[in-house]
Amino acid sequence: MPLISTQAIILSTLRYGETSKIVRLATREHGVQSAIAKGASRPRSRFGAALQALSGGQAHLLLSERRDLHTLTGFDITTLPVRLASEVSRYATATALAELMLRVAPPDPHPEAFDTFEAALALLEEAPPPALPALTLRCVWALVGALGFAPVLEVCARDGRPIDAAGTLPFSTAEGGALCRLCAQTHEVTDLPAESYQALAALLDATAALPALDARHASAHRRLLSRYIRHHLAEGATLTALEFWQQPAWSVG
Repeated sequence: MPLISTQAIILSTLRYGETSKIVRLATREHGVQSAIAKGASRPRSRFGAALQALSGGQAHLLLSERRDLHTLTGFDITTLPVRLASEVSRYATATALAELMLRVAPPDPHPEAFDTFEAALALLEEAPPPALPALTLRCVWALVGALGFAPVLEVCARDGRPIDAAGTLPFSTAEGGALCRLCAQTHEVTDLPAESYQALAALLDATAALPALDARHASAHRRLLSRYIRHHLAEGATLTALEFWQQPAWSVG
């Protein structure tokens, strides 16, 4: 069994037996992997307090030939995002992102998804509170896109016709983006006002300025994004962290 070292972020941990843990890792070179950390629950474990969800570092893995459960021999922690826990909005978004990685990212190399996830955690830690309503949405949309499910806005998602951005925009969750007026007549759509369409376009463009979203509009955008994820990525499964993330009850201040 080969021993490898790889850049990784801990997605989740689960106690296993009396002294060990099962660790789910997002790795840059090997995708999402599961590993057993033997003795991690012992008071004097060599892992110490390193195996915290959302922590980043260098994972040392003894690869199993079966590839379903490897052995984690060490984890050299480099980032411990403690500020994510300082506000519900930061932590809720981070855990929703981790849940998407667990659910959708493959057990094969996917550097774009890993880099997007890592960058999102860093942004969420450092962002000032006023930026959070829009930034949390941009981070989730960015990972959705990196995983291969970005919505189409510039042309009709069904027939490729140019989209008339004047007035309301028919957006179809099922079809994966905007629809032209003709296709919208025969499909279920959400009519996005021009302001909401412009905000969505800005959220999907990492180079654009973040739109200003009040609590009501941010909540509406979270609901739209959550519906999109449930349809295209969840495959009928309940995503607990995503369900909490979309709720309007928590404050982003």
